[in-house]
Amino acid sequence: MSNKIKMGMDEKIFNIANYILLAIFACIFIYPIIYVFSAAVSKPYFVESGVVTLFPKGFTLESFKTAMNLTGMWRAYGNSIFITVVGTAVSMFFTITGAYVLSKPELKFRKLITMLVIMTMWFDPGIIPRYLNFRDLYLINSYTGVILGFAINTFNVIILKSFFEAIPKSLEESARIDGASQFQIMTKIYLPLSGSALTTVSLFYAVSRWNGYFWTMVLLIDDKKAPLQVFLKKLIIEKDMAGEASQMITMESLTSPQTVIYAVIALSLIPILTVYPFIQKFFKKGVTLGAVKG
Repeated sequence: MSNKIKMGMDEKIFNIANYILLAIFACIFIYPIIYVFSAAVSKPYFVESGVVTLFPKGFTLESFKTAMNLTGMWRAYGNSIFITVVGTAVSMFFTITGAYVLSKPELKFRKLITMLVIMTMWFDPGIIPRYLNFRDLYLINSYTGVILGFAINTFNVIILKSFFEAIPKSLEESARIDGASQFQIMTKIYLPLSGSALTTVSLFYAVSRWNGYFWTMVLLIDDKKAPLQVFLKKLIIEKDMAGEASQMITMESLTSPQTVIYAVIALSLIPILTVYPFIQKFFKKGVTLGAVKG
């Protein structure tokens, strides 16, 4: 006897509509990525004339070679890696400890503190007051300002807090009977059981750090400290200032400022596209299990 439950017509229609809608959204989000890589390996003539829409035309890797040989390219890449790795580690430390404390019912004024934390999601100090705060703390042109100034995302704290609250309290009680401290309980019980949530939050922080542009541009005024996104912005500005007439693009042209920019964008996408497939399986579980309790 089959254990499968037959779906009604309304459920079948809903599933079909759901798949169609998801497929449309997938195409909308995937197309720009495909276009960037296609334009980066196409001849400039086809890119500028609008012939390249999905697949590359006139395949060539010269734009990638030029991009990798740009002055300051790898220094900016290294700066982005440093900010992402160190920034994510610092963010995870503060987020884990903050979420763990807020998940404890015995914490005095827990509801008030939680409400104050959540209020930071609703009210933002604004760009100018925040910049003045960085200036008064002497954090301009310092990695400390970029890393510590944006170390915590309230949404991520709430995710981990809810996840920690869903862990059975009996495990903690048993550990306390055995004489474990709060630090030992957190590191030996909570963190090993929260792998999916920790991976998800780490991904959120890593992507945010890697794509960070505005505040790194404002705070890191030294070009030697600028990350890849700021370096890319300068390339685009230089291209616009030079103008399209500065280089005659023909069928024989192998590179142009536009295709080199696409190559830099493609290089900036590679780390995230490489890492994401390995942690994608934790993504759904980490978000949904963290939403069991409010």
